[in-house]
Amino acid sequence: MAMTNSNGLRGISSDINVTPLIDVLLVLLIIFMVIVPAVPKGLGAIIPKSSVDAPPQGGTQDIVISVLHTAGERVAYKINQESVSGDDLLARLTAIYENRAERVMFVKGDDDVNYAQIAEVIDVGHLAGVDQVGLMTPKVLAGQ
Repeated sequence: MAMTNSNGLRGISSDINVTPLIDVLLVLLIIFMVIVPAVPKGLGAIIPKSSVDAPPQGGTQDIVISVLHTAGERVAYKINQESVSGDDLLARLTAIYENRAERVMFVKGDDDVNYAQIAEVIDVGHLAGVDQVGLMTPKVLAGQ
């Protein structure tokens, strides 16, 4: 606190000493720079292999589960263009993946299908022994 004011008269001024505030600010800045959270890591994305680039692998092909919107809230399922009921989906996927070394499944859904229904298919795939699940989006299907 200074004892002179702007008129040249002696008295008490009410200016704030900002030096301690700047010190606290710099300490907080250093703390937040050091304790920065790790870069968020999402799910690993896998893309279906092109049939042109890949040599034949002895009959193993990618399994694509299509979740199709039907009338109402119900959905229809297809495994590589073969229709499957929702009750038989787990049994069919278990039978497909029991003898496979590469346990990769791709899920493709219609635009009108809720993500919760896609998540159910992913959960069924994990129950059937699938290690990796890839989501097929319109950009993936277009080759971008």
